[in-house]
Amino acid sequence: MDSGAAQAGAEREPHGTSVRSVRRALDILGLLSEERPLITLREITDATGLPKTTVLRLVQTLEESGLLWSDEGGYIAGPGLWRWAYLARSQWEIPRETRKVMRDLADRLGETANIFVARDLHRVCVAHEESPHPLRHVVDVGDEQPLWAGASSKILLHDASEAQLRRIAQASPHGEDHAAQLRTSAQEAARRGYAVSNSEWDEGLTAVAVPLTSPSGTVVASLSVSGPDHRFPYAAIERFATDLTEAARLISDQGFGHPLSYGRRSARD
Repeated sequence: MDSGAAQAGAEREPHGTSVRSVRRALDILGLLSEERPLITLREITDATGLPKTTVLRLVQTLEESGLLWSDEGGYIAGPGLWRWAYLARSQWEIPRETRKVMRDLADRLGETANIFVARDLHRVCVAHEESPHPLRHVVDVGDEQPLWAGASSKILLHDASEAQLRRIAQASPHGEDHAAQLRTSAQEAARRGYAVSNSEWDEGLTAVAVPLTSPSGTVVASLSVSGPDHRFPYAAIERFATDLTEAARLISDQGFGHPLSYGRRSARD
């Protein structure tokens, strides 16, 4: 190896090491959840497979940054995470007026109401109001689902390029030839004004979705209701679609916007 190559390798190694450390630290933070608000040193070591000395060093750094907080028996989320969460909530949470429209919709139809936006090969849930029924479809804010399936996907693919459709199809179990079906489904949804799916992503789940549009008429998100098949008889689909369309009009008139929807076009190209 010549001196130039050696120097380049030496310069890359610290960067790679630092990136690896960041990923490991994020993996540790990712162990925290509502079900597990406290994690022990042993749990971190077992989950990450890292040496105890490495875990101790990473945990100490996270503590110093305020991202972890030492508690009796383990570690909990630190105040630094709360500051980030507060910032994210202020920027990402949808308006109260929109949530009210969704809550009214979920109560009236008896099914979970969701708003999805497109992000590369997926659709991301940015808001939801759960069904009042004990048996209901649960989608958490931040959950990602593939764009090759589901009523909301058919709405969100309204303006998708052929290149994006091919990428989505390639990521599906159906292969690249599925791009033609995706285009047909999106066109049919645009013609009818709503889309329906049945067991396309979750077995036994039916969903009905309509578009949320910008003032210029561009589809920026989908509004949907979803639930068990037996509560979506064929005769009720049109009524669900009518109620969804009216709710979508109210939300669009309020000026719906979300950070994820802003980069939608560049993600398709």
